[in-house]
Formats: sequence, structure tokens, C-alpha cells
Amino acid sequence: MVRMEENDLELVEQTRAGNTDAFREIVERHSSRLFRVAYRLTGSEANADDVVQETLLRAYRNIHRFDARSQVGTWLYRIAVNCSMDLMRKESRRTAREISESKVELASLATSDPLPDRLAASGELGKLVGKVLGELSVTERTAFVLRHFEGYTSVEIGQLLGMRPGATRNAVFRAVKKLRVALGPMMEIQRRGES
Repeated sequence: MVRMEENDLELVEQTRAGNTDAFREIVERHSSRLFRVAYRLTGSEANADDVVQETLLRAYRNIHRFDARSQVGTWLYRIAVNCSMDLMRKESRRTAREISESKVELASLATSDPLPDRLAASGELGKLVGKVLGELSVTERTAFVLRHFEGYTSVEIGQLLGMRPGATRNAVFRAVKKLRVALGPMMEIQRRGES
């Protein structure tokens, strides 16, 4: 890992000197990780692609601002999180004007056959989780995804988002609480079906 970080720093210096192939190497090393976090934050492949492109464009334009106090991957990750949050804010403003979605019908999940029931519940659970994640504030969703999907600590998330660790923990807590409230009825239906 240390060697890759050293190589990344060398590639940054080469990019600064005008070597576009060096930046292409940075892109190849980090784009899949950037896509993964952007997808988890935005919930859409198309949006994740847009975020990755915007992230790499911003990084290329601002490569002269990169200082070696952080790792190249961390710097790119921070840009991707910020781009994702910008996109989610735009989407949430637009979605707020268009809200007229129907409620998820949880009662229709119960059937006598456990296999179709589990399949239906699994599909509905995924939809419901996606819906609830979409209803979280941008900060709550970002903190939750970084903590529970990406495995970052509260301190690391705070550094990425410019928040204190306590505020980060509160954002994650609020997100988990909202998910529990939303998923509670479905979990109760599943428990009843299993007994």
C-alpha cells in the first residue's frame, strides 16, 4: 500500500509537469472505488458515472492544489463525496417538488409459501431501504453510507465532511433511527410469517 501511495505522489508530480498519461494511471487506480461510493450515495449508476466524471475533472483542474499531507486516494474520495452531496442536494430539491409517491403496501408481502414471501420481502426491503435512504438529509445519508457501507470511523467521516466526530455520530444515529422506524413494520411482518 505504501508503494502505491508513493507511486500516486509520483503520478501527481508527473501530471503537474504535463504528462496526461500519469493522470490516466491515477484514474485507472481509483475510479472503481470512486464509483462505488458515488453509487451508494446517489443510488443511481448514471448519477454515479456523472459524479466520477465530475470528481476526476475537478481533480485534474486542481491538481496543483493537492498537497502531500493526505493520500491521493483520500483527496479524490473527498472530492467524490462532495460531488455526490452536491448532486443529492439538487435531486432532493427537485424531488421535493415532485413528491406524490404511493406508500409501500407492506400487507401484500405475507403469503403462505415462504420462498416467494422471502423473495418478495427481499425485493420490497431493498426498495424500502432505497426509498428511506433517499428521504434522509444529504448529511445523514452520506454519514450513514460512509459508516455502514464504506467502514469509515466517525473521525474519518468528520474529516471528509468537515464535521466534528460527535456531529457525525449524531447524523449516523438519526439515519439508523429513521431506517428502523421505516423498516419496523416489514420486520414485524417477516417475524410473524416465520412463527
